[in-house]
Amino acid sequence: MRRPLTILLSLVVFVSVAAAGPAGKIIKVLPQYLDTEGRTTLAPSLYGRDAYQAQLLAKPELRGGLVFNVQWKSKSAASPRIFVEARGVVRNSVIQSFVWEKPVTRHGWFSQWETITVPAAHFKQLETLSAWRVTIWDGNQLLGEQKSFLW
Repeated sequence: MRRPLTILLSLVVFVSVAAAGPAGKIIKVLPQYLDTEGRTTLAPSLYGRDAYQAQLLAKPELRGGLVFNVQWKSKSAASPRIFVEARGVVRNSVIQSFVWEKPVTRHGWFSQWETITVPAAHFKQLETLSAWRVTIWDGNQLLGEQKSFLW
């Protein structure tokens, strides 16, 4: 008699905790530089991508843009929007900040990826990415956030 009661009680606790969880969240953010041809990598492997990103980071003259790949999920957001805020330092040691917004649509139960490309004019002003923050909103409600160490 004790075992079914324990199982039932633990099931009720699990369901109540799962139901009270956040309505959405940012799982992973990958800020990546693009070269002048719009590529993030030269090889189809993670090592190749990381090596090419290190090369683009070391040689600013090879950079042609910046892209944020965001993995996110939402349980019940009606019209979620992803905001990317970025800060960078330009030649005169002046901090430049930009914000980009992208409305997204939810497809199914699992997480999904969105790509937010920084406009060329903003990338030229930003030059070097110092810090970033990505948030997901549903109307005026913040669903989730992820930020870099320097934010």
